[in-house]
Amino acid sequence: MPAISPFVTEVDFASGDLSAPDYIIQRKLSDMAAMYADAGEAARILAEEGDRLIYEVQGMELPAEEGQIPHCTTRILPGRIGDEYHMTKGHYHARREQGEVYFGLSGRGCLVMQTEAGETSVQEMVAGSAAYVPPYWAHRTVNVGDEDFVFFSVWEARAGHDYGTIERDGFRKLVLLRDGGPAVVDNAKYA
Repeated sequence: MPAISPFVTEVDFASGDLSAPDYIIQRKLSDMAAMYADAGEAARILAEEGDRLIYEVQGMELPAEEGQIPHCTTRILPGRIGDEYHMTKGHYHARREQGEVYFGLSGRGCLVMQTEAGETSVQEMVAGSAAYVPPYWAHRTVNVGDEDFVFFSVWEARAGHDYGTIERDGFRKLVLLRDGGPAVVDNAKYA
């Protein structure tokens, strides 16, 4: 007998709100300050302006067993820390052999990916774009627009999340404001 019954969740494409999320995670600047290239600017913002919401995840929790496909929405607010656009923490999957799919709902962003061997890829995302994150690729999303960037993601339940590697090493590429728009540049601090 199946342990989980079929269900439907309504998704607001503009906000990313789910009709009945099992969880909501909010990441503020204080949670991510060390991940930005300009740590001094992050510290200044925290001291002078206070903490700010960078992004929010609303998701449906499913057992971490074969065949289950959890899903969530992520809403990244517009803004920058220095010249670096607001972004998610980013992660590898704990089981590196698992992929993921992102579907753009509203706004404009970039999907930054890298392998442990050093290969990188940065893909533009807009409403209606479906982006595939292959197995063995770390991934982070970045809001490069003036409105919320919202996307829907699905992955295999046993994939797990390895945030620690990215917290320690960072990403090889950054998305910064240059000449009035986003530019992909090398990360001088990449470990």
